[in-house]
Amino acid sequence: MSNQITLTTTGPDATRALGARLAGLLRAGDLVMLSGGLGAGKTTLAQGVGEALGVRGRVTSPTFVIARVHPALGGGPDLVHVDAYRLSSLEEVDALDLDSSMEECVTLVEWGQDKVEGLAASRLEVLVSRPHGGLGSGDGSPVTDLAGVDDGRRTMTVRAVGPRWQGVDLTVLAG
Repeated sequence: MSNQITLTTTGPDATRALGARLAGLLRAGDLVMLSGGLGAGKTTLAQGVGEALGVRGRVTSPTFVIARVHPALGGGPDLVHVDAYRLSSLEEVDALDLDSSMEECVTLVEWGQDKVEGLAASRLEVLVSRPHGGLGSGDGSPVTDLAGVDDGRRTMTVRAVGPRWQGVDLTVLAG
């Protein structure tokens, strides 16, 4: 059982499906950090997690509200979805008081790298990568419009950190 796995998804539906498989590993108290560039697919992955956890409300990017709680509709944990992009200090993260609900919720933080690691001794770190430009069709000219090279594929590297994830088989994420 590996503490890291790299997977490729073929579009938004496949990214949501990966999020659903990821949700199958999660329980109350878990922290998931999503990293990657703008438009990489972090929120799309979070949508799959939210759908599979059976939470209320559509999971959307919480960029301007910073944090959104999605209550569980069944017996599972609530989902706290955070976008730390606009947070510039650990004090601002602390002001969200995320640690007060960590035990009862799954906490999923976009842009949390170097900001939320202190919330839990264990976490999943997910790096979402997308194409970054390329060369035009045969003429060697650079592509500045990602629509020209972005076919929807994403590379996801999931890394398990801490005692909670020891012995957890991440290969189930491959489907």
